[in-house]
Amino acid sequence: MSEVTKLADELHRTVLDRFPMSAIVQGIPGYGDRLPDYGEATESDFATTVARIADRAERLDPAELTASELVTRAVVVQQARMHSQRAEGRWTEFTVSDFILTPVPGLLLDLATLPLTMGEDLVGRLRSLPTFFETLTRRHRDGMAAGLLPVAHLVVAAVKHLDDQLADLGTLRRSAEGALGDRCDEILGEVAAPAIRAYRDVLTSELLPRGRDADHAGVCWLPGGEIRYAAAVRGHTTTGLSPDELHRIGLSLVAELGEEYVALGPAVFGTSRLSEIFARLRGDLTLRFRTGEEMLLAARDAVVRATAAAPGWFAAMPSSECEVAAYPPTSSSRVPSAYLVGSLDGARPGTYFVNTRSPADVPRHKAQVTAFHEGVPGHHFEMTLSQERTNLPLLRRTAQVTAFREGWALYAERLADEMGLYSGPLDRLGMLAMDSNRAARLVVDTGLHAKGWSRRRAVEYLLANTPMAPALIESEVDRYLSEPGQALAYMVGRREIGRLRNQARHVLGNHFDLRAFHTAVLSEGQVPLSVLDEIVTTWIGSCTPPRTESAGSPAS
Repeated sequence: MSEVTKLADELHRTVLDRFPMSAIVQGIPGYGDRLPDYGEATESDFATTVARIADRAERLDPAELTASELVTRAVVVQQARMHSQRAEGRWTEFTVSDFILTPVPGLLLDLATLPLTMGEDLVGRLRSLPTFFETLTRRHRDGMAAGLLPVAHLVVAAVKHLDDQLADLGTLRRSAEGALGDRCDEILGEVAAPAIRAYRDVLTSELLPRGRDADHAGVCWLPGGEIRYAAAVRGHTTTGLSPDELHRIGLSLVAELGEEYVALGPAVFGTSRLSEIFARLRGDLTLRFRTGEEMLLAARDAVVRATAAAPGWFAAMPSSECEVAAYPPTSSSRVPSAYLVGSLDGARPGTYFVNTRSPADVPRHKAQVTAFHEGVPGHHFEMTLSQERTNLPLLRRTAQVTAFREGWALYAERLADEMGLYSGPLDRLGMLAMDSNRAARLVVDTGLHAKGWSRRRAVEYLLANTPMAPALIESEVDRYLSEPGQALAYMVGRREIGRLRNQARHVLGNHFDLRAFHTAVLSEGQVPLSVLDEIVTTWIGSCTPPRTESAGSPAS
């Protein structure tokens, strides 16, 4: 085993020790009875360990590494630095929300959706909940002492989410039945529920009164906020783009999208006025779902059609199909529909989870584009194909590089249009609506966290420049406040994949093969965008003499 592979394996084990629920997602045994430890000492030791792994990887001589090992080295460094900077930023101390990428909602959702492995594993998880919440309580108190205060209205949302969970604790034991179910119910009532209530009371009595108001919700208002946000931007985008540059890019993209709405508007609503198109998409109740079952049927139909069309556009297909299911009913209505990758052993398939809690708030025209993003040919293709690269270290098969992962999924939304998958102009307007959201994120995320925007200013910008409904806009802004920088990754990654595709087509001309391009992009799993540039550039060079297109293969 090469030294860089050893480092990749060491980093993978270190991350799983720190976040054991990730091991359950991946189907790796030995972690099933554990919950993450957010203790200050644990976090500090973790930051030191992963930083040292990155240092050791950087000291390896590139001249002695194969092409694949060079990619492994780059992924090790990027992932280790990202985890180190996150821990050093003490985000745990002030990140309180109902958004699933934050500690408590993420854990409760995992407990409610991940499969049972062994009965004792579940019992161990539930018995560990008091320690989990006590540790977070200490960290929040430490944060307040250091001036690292949460956002008040996000604390309110977190309390509501906990109240919903307390009203239906049974979801935390999933399908445990018989004696195991009775035992779990006992633990939930006597151990878990009091722990959740105690944490909830701390949020209400201690954090909420000291929370930052909506005019000072961005991290720039915190001590060291500028440094924290800069690190988050680098970690999520894997680029050197500054907040100011990203802000300007977002403004330009939003303006360009307006022209596409104007072109499609007459076919759908009989108008080319942008404000009228936005008003119809935002306020026409006939464009909303009626039931959760309708939402599931629409999602499944889109995934099935995309799966059937995919062989004409991809040379490599995942060995398993994408399933579609509803979130547990206790999930917050603000939790976005999302994809959960299958386990490495294939025992649990990749699943697109749809939030069916409030169908009347969900536009029908976004059903298809979301399914193409979360399912096929989006996350399911990219993440499943990565897992199936059994010749790569586990870190390479499971790493989550946000700009690559979300950039690919956003690219898949537009690719689906090329594939002819959208049912009509209204569904294509849904595609534009999602594009508007991701472009506007560049403006709003940087506005909040680098320029000091108030929540109200962010909401007003999205109202003026996207067709999202007001309630969804508020939820979106709160998402950006909950996980600064994460929302930037989507459009940054999509633009880079599009740039590389244009470069390949320009160099190869009529010999450009889109199926081969997709293979190249997905060939090495999730990688930093700079590494993706090297991979695609190398592939372009390997196509000399130019590869002749096979009959029927799309060429653009």
